[in-house]
Amino acid sequence: MLHFLFRRLIQAVAVMLVISVISFAIQSQIGDPTQQLLSPTVSQSEREALRDELGLNKPVAVQYWHFLKGVSHGDLGMSYFHKEPALGLILEKLPATLELVVCTILVMILVATPCGVAAAIKPKSLFSRAVMLISTLGISIPIFIIAILMVYVFSIQLQLMPSFGRGETVPVFGSWETGLLSKDGLAHLALPVFSLSVAIMPIFIRLIRAEMLEVLESDYIRFAWSKGLSPARIYFIHALKNTALPVITIGGIQTGTLIAYTIFTESIFQWPGMGFLFIEAVGHADTPLISAYLIVVGGIFVVTNTLVDLIYGLANPTVKLESHTL
Repeated sequence: MLHFLFRRLIQAVAVMLVISVISFAIQSQIGDPTQQLLSPTVSQSEREALRDELGLNKPVAVQYWHFLKGVSHGDLGMSYFHKEPALGLILEKLPATLELVVCTILVMILVATPCGVAAAIKPKSLFSRAVMLISTLGISIPIFIIAILMVYVFSIQLQLMPSFGRGETVPVFGSWETGLLSKDGLAHLALPVFSLSVAIMPIFIRLIRAEMLEVLESDYIRFAWSKGLSPARIYFIHALKNTALPVITIGGIQTGTLIAYTIFTESIFQWPGMGFLFIEAVGHADTPLISAYLIVVGGIFVVTNTLVDLIYGLANPTVKLESHTL
């Protein structure tokens, strides 16, 4: 286990170095920071003085080294638009995005698992055909279309749900705020979570169904039937457990994708999370904030993939963790 963790740590450092190069290129090579920080009436000599102060006239390698030292100390630069540390702005928005992602994952687990299992048990039933049809529609329709449709139906026509914002939040753990503890916050959370779930859930339903169909034809399942075990034990204990590994693999990848999808969802629902902040940064050409977002999201991807590899070993102890490393 220690050998595995050490190798994963080395890989994580290598991945983060690549991300830091891309982030540095965005921050240093796109646009002129002096145009963002100074008035258009400022003279050229004053602009050059600011460039010297910021170190922009130094060689690129020296600039990257200073950038890397800052990142290692948690300094991801100062936002040109907000005039605040970029990392602080992202961490301030992180609870809203995590709330969205965690609730979507919970909905996926609670709905996709029974639907996938039921569709595999009776693959030719009307329910199974309906599930496959809906999942095909979910995969085919872009997420922003789904989100706009949700707003039109549930907010404009039926007026059942709020169409934008996070609603009332409740402080927990000091500065951390959540909408999960207030009725208004839950109402604002419903449509964004539903939109994300519709976009991501079909993949899991189809994956669980395909894996279950294969496992149900296995010899050990036939042996379990011959022993007289109950259908619930066979389906949900013996068969479902052996479909877990590919589901965990895709789940880890989709969790990262889910964070990327929140950019669209948060923009449509004006959800005050990291994705909405990123879109604002792009609109204002706020390159320090854009590069800081890439580093934070890249870190989340690396941590998520490492956790998925660890869960592999817990789900099936016969799997050697080293065989799943790059």
